[in-house]
Amino acid sequence: MPAHEKIDYVEYPARDIQATRRFFEQAFGWKFEDYGPDYAAFSGQGLDGGFFRADAAARTDRGSAIIVFYSEDLEGTLAKVEAAGGEVVKPIFSFPGGRRFHFTEPSGNELAVWSAPGA
Repeated sequence: MPAHEKIDYVEYPARDIQATRRFFEQAFGWKFEDYGPDYAAFSGQGLDGGFFRADAAARTDRGSAIIVFYSEDLEGTLAKVEAAGGEVVKPIFSFPGGRRFHFTEPSGNELAVWSAPGA
């Protein structure tokens, strides 16, 4: 049951829903449920959500919020992202809480992956 007044769902635009879907299936093992040709939903990934067909892309340089994944093996996750067709837009860098990198998926949405110090 969703929690009252708590974040429950996230939606991202996708120029190419099928390419975006294939990327997340390959890189992260996600499963999708299609709701017609213009929407694909995912669940069980820490936060449920979906991709809707649109020409826009969520990018931090345009003021967008960013979804951040956690990884126990940052370099391994980076390799999976690249192998699945993701483009690294900010290579691994350190910050006070650990290390992270940013990438875009095939529809151009920017996401990030972080790892704790020593991971």
